[in-house]
Amino acid sequence: MNNVWMQAWQRLRANRVGMVSLGITGAFLLLVALALTGVVASDWKKEVGVSFAPPHFVGKIVESSAESAPNATENIATNAVSTLDIADIDPLAPRYPEWNERAAQFKTTITVKADTLPFGADQMGRDMVSKVIKGAQVSITVGLAAALVATLIGTVLGALAGYWGGVVDDMLEWIYNVFTAIPYILLVFTFAAVLRTGPLAGTLGKGIWTVVIILGLVGWTGIYRQVRSEYLKHRAREYVRAAEAIGASHTSRMFTHILPNISHVILVQLSLYVVGFIKAEVILSFLGFGVPIDMVSWGTMLSEAQSELVQGKWWQLVAATTMMATFVTAFALLTDALRDALDPKLG
Repeated sequence: MNNVWMQAWQRLRANRVGMVSLGITGAFLLLVALALTGVVASDWKKEVGVSFAPPHFVGKIVESSAESAPNATENIATNAVSTLDIADIDPLAPRYPEWNERAAQFKTTITVKADTLPFGADQMGRDMVSKVIKGAQVSITVGLAAALVATLIGTVLGALAGYWGGVVDDMLEWIYNVFTAIPYILLVFTFAAVLRTGPLAGTLGKGIWTVVIILGLVGWTGIYRQVRSEYLKHRAREYVRAAEAIGASHTSRMFTHILPNISHVILVQLSLYVVGFIKAEVILSFLGFGVPIDMVSWGTMLSEAQSELVQGKWWQLVAATTMMATFVTAFALLTDALRDALDPKLG
């Protein structure tokens, strides 16, 4: 078995596109790990720039109203002083100079915000670099976790259906047909409504794990079909019969003998799921069914960018789409390379 994996690794190393995709994917996963531990993007909510601070290469956006604001403030202060001189009957007038001195002390503590940032800022003045890294952490975590949940469900159910056949296969096939008969997006919205407003709403809350469970529950059908067909082929082969002859249990034959021989199918399907679920999370967050409002993901960034484009603020859209397109493309190319490397027919 080790020899099979070594040959697969050698075929993958010979694929230049696959190795470059592996490097890009590894860099993104490292970035996600650093964001999870708080090494990077921990202060993504901090308002470090002015509202909609543009990228450096765009330059500071100067508005005419901003230039006249200091003069207007000075005029208001002058008018206020004149008013105080005239209003001799105001009993609080002697205290005004003292209050002005105290107010001046507080004015010196105002935080200076940047007019431009390397990749711009959003409406709240949050740095786009930190925000897109935090969004990558959430979106990629949801994609990986949901893919693992769906793969686990589909693999176990497919193994049971393909190995046992008969009544077990018929029952699981009926469940499979029910799930595939309902449109995917409608099924997602149904689970979202049940988990967010049903009896489990208080337990699960509205965090990213609710999205993970939703995607995992609706996405297992594809790998179930493939695993079931593989078990139907392998359960009657000689090595399984030999394991039965030496007294191996059904569980041992299912998961110790057959499962390693179809692991390449599961691994490739897992990779495909990651890409699909990242896209699904983006769509759900864009529609308001994804991550909560106090978190950020690529989907929420795209949702915010929709209204910002009307104002000519395009940098959040560019940041989110560039990061998402880079990771999804690299992961998809890596999946193709893994499929070629793990295909036994090429050995």
